[in-house]
Amino acid sequence: MTEHPTSHDGGRAKAAGATGPAEPRGAVLHSPDTPAAMALPAQGEPSGAEHAQVPEGQAPSEARPGARPGSQSDTSSGTGPGAGSGGSTSTSSGTSPSTSPGASSGRTKRGSKSSARRAADQDAPPGNSGNSGGVPAARGGDKARREGDRLRFVGAATRRIARGMDLDEIVMGLCRATVPTFSDVILVYLRDPLPVGEERPVGPVVLRLRRTDRIPDSPEDTEDSVTDGVLQPVLQLQPDAGPAAELCEVQTGGALAEVLRGVRPVFGESATSRAALTELLGEDRPLPVARRVILAPLRGRRRVIGAAVFLRRPERAAFEGDDLLVAAQLATHTALGIDKAVLYGREAYIADELQRTMLPETLPQPTGVKLASRYLPAAETARVGGDWYDAIPLPGSRVALVVGDVMGHSMTSAAIMGQLRTTAQTLAGLDLPPQEVLHHLDEQAQRLGSDRMATCLYAVYDPVAHRITIANAGHPPPVLLHIGGRAEVLRVPAGAPIGVGGVDFEAVELDAPAGATLLLYTDGLVESRLRDVWTGIEQLRERLAATAQLTGPDHSPPLEALCDDVLDMLGPGDRDDDIALLAARFDGIAPSDVAYWYLEPEDSAPSRARRLARRALERWGLESHTDAIELLVSEVVTNAVRYASRPITLRLLRTDVLRCEVVDDVPQLPRLRQARATDEGGRGLYLVNRMARRWGATRLSTGKVVWFELNR
Repeated sequence: MTEHPTSHDGGRAKAAGATGPAEPRGAVLHSPDTPAAMALPAQGEPSGAEHAQVPEGQAPSEARPGARPGSQSDTSSGTGPGAGSGGSTSTSSGTSPSTSPGASSGRTKRGSKSSARRAADQDAPPGNSGNSGGVPAARGGDKARREGDRLRFVGAATRRIARGMDLDEIVMGLCRATVPTFSDVILVYLRDPLPVGEERPVGPVVLRLRRTDRIPDSPEDTEDSVTDGVLQPVLQLQPDAGPAAELCEVQTGGALAEVLRGVRPVFGESATSRAALTELLGEDRPLPVARRVILAPLRGRRRVIGAAVFLRRPERAAFEGDDLLVAAQLATHTALGIDKAVLYGREAYIADELQRTMLPETLPQPTGVKLASRYLPAAETARVGGDWYDAIPLPGSRVALVVGDVMGHSMTSAAIMGQLRTTAQTLAGLDLPPQEVLHHLDEQAQRLGSDRMATCLYAVYDPVAHRITIANAGHPPPVLLHIGGRAEVLRVPAGAPIGVGGVDFEAVELDAPAGATLLLYTDGLVESRLRDVWTGIEQLRERLAATAQLTGPDHSPPLEALCDDVLDMLGPGDRDDDIALLAARFDGIAPSDVAYWYLEPEDSAPSRARRLARRALERWGLESHTDAIELLVSEVVTNAVRYASRPITLRLLRTDVLRCEVVDDVPQLPRLRQARATDEGGRGLYLVNRMARRWGATRLSTGKVVWFELNR
């Protein structure tokens, strides 16, 4: 959260009853000694509200029942909110108390509105028993009018506080609504750290000054004092007043703890409240006397979360008893708003963390394929959805490409997405065909609940065979961009969404030429309120073709730039859903970089494997790796021959590394163990583990594959 320094409109003290249009402040609230220049019009009411006209020939003091004879004339020029509006005419700047009613009425034109009368109608002091800016005392003492003005002020202030969406906006709304209408200075202290929900803080209660606001002492005094480049809030009530304390640790059993425990706002006139204010604001801080200060605890749903201090200058009327009710209302609405903002912030944090953990932080870069991805939430306020993508390396240098979309936009949808993504990763590790993976995902979705539905597209790319196998479960079809610039929508059977149950899925095998780009996406990219899904798919195909034309017929467009260009096709009304995008550039592995043999499971197989590997290395010019390859190939093939009943497969791949793969029909995976000194075997995998750059074993549907890699 960002600390906000004091900010004011430098001309507020000069302008009568108005502030800048961007920051209207406060509502109607007068005190007997408040200058008319500080009175503000009520929020939501026009400053020139129509009122009853004074009959011709009748003095303003006689036009209103209960007016005190000999009071100041309503036709005098004023500085209240209604002055100079509504067609009123002023002939003098003031009238002495001895002026006769007849003389006053003689200066009043027929049909004119008295500015002082309008000021009394709109700005009657709620809870203060005096007049303000020339308003007759009898009018200011009208209890019903004062109560109405107080209610209007509280309503306007609470509406302004409620408009805040985050912590800073709520606190700023409280400050701007109360200064200068209700108080001259306000200081808002909040617990540090703020408790969240049912969380019980540990350690002592510490209050930190969150924000302060005050009336500037001069037009130039619009910012907090600056000390060593740090903004310091200033308590400008006395000439020698220093900055208020930034931090306050609430002492158990102290005066401040007692006041906060009482919850109700208190004046600073009792010994306990004075001690509490001294503890809160710091020692040697001059404070207003008696009822010119109110300390209001801020209580949320569970506990006190802070305190607000309202102060008035010596030249202004003191607070009244009813002002405690106003302070209580402001404190309650502010505290509840802060509670909601803190809870919303925690939910947003949890949502961000959930999204971050459910989606891959980085994509693997397997041999023969380049990958790029994008994810866009539907809106900043709904950062979590059910869209996901993934790339999973498979045995034999293959890679599984997955994109899916769980119905809904909530943390529940994200949690279901995470479960389905984990299930897909587990099934991919078993090297099941794509249609079998979707079948098991469908069963998993049904176990999660009857209403758990999702679409998914699962593809497996083989860089050696330059082929791709795709199965679809109700998802939009992928688009394949060829190196010449032609973009085609692949014809893949749509199938039913995951979670429907009892539906068979079909897989198709297609060519994946080198240099082509496969684009997998969710429906948020191509479907919106302004277009149907097939119109969006056609626009996507045309966009990809146009982008490929810019790079020429012999080159593929850069993958990252291609993803950004695809997202640029979204219009203002096209962000109705989350968007997940996965792009794969097929580079493949050239046949000249692959050596492939079948070996019978017999005792001579290891020696034959060493001989074949040596010839392949000589052909590739990698004779320096001959000794290591012969040793490791011999160990892995020996283990396979010992248990296999069918021919085993030996394959060498030359890419950025030298990779060896041995496939047999035995599903049991080998495990690394420490052989004893008297053991005759058990050291083969130990040698592989020590000499290879990486190694592993993966169970297949028809057996297993053991592989290792060496640096070239």
